[in-house]
Amino acid sequence: MLFDLDDTLLDRDKAVDNLFLIVLERCYGAVNPSFKNEMMQKFKTFDNRSYGSNDKEKVLEAFFDEYPPKYRIPRENIQDFWNDHFPLCFSIDQNTINIVNTIKMHVKVAIITNGSTRRQKAKISNTNLHSCFETVIISEEVGFSKPDKRIFELALNKLNVQPEDALFVGDDLEKDIGGCQNANMKGIWFNPNRIKNDTEIKPYAEVNSIDRLISYFTL
Repeated sequence: MLFDLDDTLLDRDKAVDNLFLIVLERCYGAVNPSFKNEMMQKFKTFDNRSYGSNDKEKVLEAFFDEYPPKYRIPRENIQDFWNDHFPLCFSIDQNTINIVNTIKMHVKVAIITNGSTRRQKAKISNTNLHSCFETVIISEEVGFSKPDKRIFELALNKLNVQPEDALFVGDDLEKDIGGCQNANMKGIWFNPNRIKNDTEIKPYAEVNSIDRLISYFTL
């Protein structure tokens, strides 16, 4: 069983909220609570527009242009700021680790994630996920990203598993489910918010909680 990382095993949206609070404290200080909420929503909008891009300068630069700060992080330091602080904003539910370890007792498990090698490795290490998985494939490290079928094939080769014997779990219909289907794998759509599927991609199955995955193989 192979997993996506952000918004599947880890709650990226919550981590963005936490990063915003760090930016607020460092660059703005105290602000009116209603204004704080407006700023947070705008910060998340800018982040979402750059999701999937390793260059995070444009997120904070756009935010600072919209809300001039008391202290502006120099442009040349923004990438290091993001790399250093964002991975620390992630936490993981112990139940998720327990579920993965239960699955690991019966099948091989791996992570396939798009993103910066430095940040993704730090997220995995800081949440203790590194001890749960036999293989971790990061797009920047291997040179291609989901939905490219080669990143899925690379993971299968490392695990010595045939595609028809593997399941991939991810939240993104195009990159995760469509991508793994390109590699002849079955995809389980992780959809905790019960978003309507308006695409032509038809997942093998859909779950709204990680613990539901245990039912997809024989214990």
